[in-house]
Amino acid sequence: MFLASWIWGMAVILCCVSWFLLGRRRRRQGEPPLENGFLPYLGCALKFGANPLEFLKEKQKKHGHIFTCHVAGKYIHFLTDPFSYHALMRQGKHLDWKKFHFATSAKAFGHGSIDPAEGNTTENFHQTFIRTLQGNALDALIEAMMENLQYVMLQSRAPKLQSNTWVTEGLYTFCCQVMFESGFLTLFGKEFNSNNDKNLSSKQETERAHILNALENFKEFDKIFPALVAGLPIHLFKSAHSARERLGEALLHKNLLKRDNLSELVTLRMFLNDTLSTFDDMEKAKTHVAVLWASQANTIPATFWTLFYLLKSPEAMRAATKEVQNVLESAEESISLDGKHISLNRKQLDNMPILDSIIKEAMRLSSASMTFRVAKEDFTLHLENDFYNIRKDDIVALYPQLLHFDPEIYADPLTFRYDRFLNEKGEEKTDFYRNGRKLKHYYMPFGTGIAKCPGRLFAVHEIKQFLALIFSYFEIELVDSNVKCPSLDQSRAGLGILQPSNDIDFRYRLKCL
Repeated sequence: MFLASWIWGMAVILCCVSWFLLGRRRRRQGEPPLENGFLPYLGCALKFGANPLEFLKEKQKKHGHIFTCHVAGKYIHFLTDPFSYHALMRQGKHLDWKKFHFATSAKAFGHGSIDPAEGNTTENFHQTFIRTLQGNALDALIEAMMENLQYVMLQSRAPKLQSNTWVTEGLYTFCCQVMFESGFLTLFGKEFNSNNDKNLSSKQETERAHILNALENFKEFDKIFPALVAGLPIHLFKSAHSARERLGEALLHKNLLKRDNLSELVTLRMFLNDTLSTFDDMEKAKTHVAVLWASQANTIPATFWTLFYLLKSPEAMRAATKEVQNVLESAEESISLDGKHISLNRKQLDNMPILDSIIKEAMRLSSASMTFRVAKEDFTLHLENDFYNIRKDDIVALYPQLLHFDPEIYADPLTFRYDRFLNEKGEEKTDFYRNGRKLKHYYMPFGTGIAKCPGRLFAVHEIKQFLALIFSYFEIELVDSNVKCPSLDQSRAGLGILQPSNDIDFRYRLKCL
């Protein structure tokens, strides 16, 4: 027994020594400074994962504005100078923004490759999303979301709401349920026809039960999403795997065809799946799971942080409430509980610079997205004052949280300032400087360039709608006004808006209208 253990131990040591001597990358002339890390395959992954911002600050201080880290089998060149970000956008000939995203989607959601070069589909997914989430299509989404938010807040949750009675709940739990249920109905329609159905109430209850069940499956799957992106197989996580399969079953085309008021996005995606792909029924459904995840995973925590910071800042709350009231008065919209819903269109929502600034500031403080590009071939990356050699299949990455927390750009960067993105005239502020130079890239929670999130406009509008309705119908307050701001859950770094490490209790009740 001892001998066997000794042999295995020596084998492991020999493997590590062999990797250290032979398997570690050597920095070539003209390449960025290299951090291999000490662990085979993982490299710097554990240190990076523990606190990406502090890790990158440390390496930036050591190496300067560009350096290479070995992370989980990949070599990532981190570009940290915001004045060189545009260099990444200019390298379309040498850098591929789709490869990483296509591979990650197939790995995480379980469908076949959506890269047209692989032969499973000829759909241009990015163009599909732009066509159905922007322009005229956005107006229809905003209208549907406004209706669904009010249905969820005032009817779906009616058993909890009694006049003058406070309801205590976790703030993240509340935002999660309201935004998921409303967003699901907006994208995937309803199982009932609210105009002609005699058993409407019963069907609404059944529908809500199905959506809340989908929410539980979503949360179970979402918990292990960072592990899937890192490359771990989903079969290691039985409950999450089952949850993903159940979400897929709910979004099979045969089930979606039974629903009314499907969004243009889902309708078009179903058509393109059926006409341009070779996916089987479950793979088609899993592309819809990807759409569901993309529509919720960042919007929910962004909504939480925005409302939390408002509740912690009476000055911000007063300014936001007044702006919403002014817009409603200008639109001649009256607030009542008699069944007549508020209607705010895209133009009216766009006329809310204070809410815009509040949402931006909340997302600046909570965003930890990453922008990736994969090198198609060996090439030379030309930056503002230098140039570096990049190897084929290496990744060039931006980590905008470095930008968002830079005290040279944002004074007192860890403090919430609701008017940070407003100029002296109360309009959108776009002038931000570093070292006396104006920045083109200063706010990047949605990425940048051609790969910028196509759903970003809808995400911001639905948060505005959520807040406008909360201010209109409810009195809200934190249970403990002195509660500390929860820390950011760093396990999701690189994926977008970070979730809070713990929930915060708040209470709400209907206003006497």
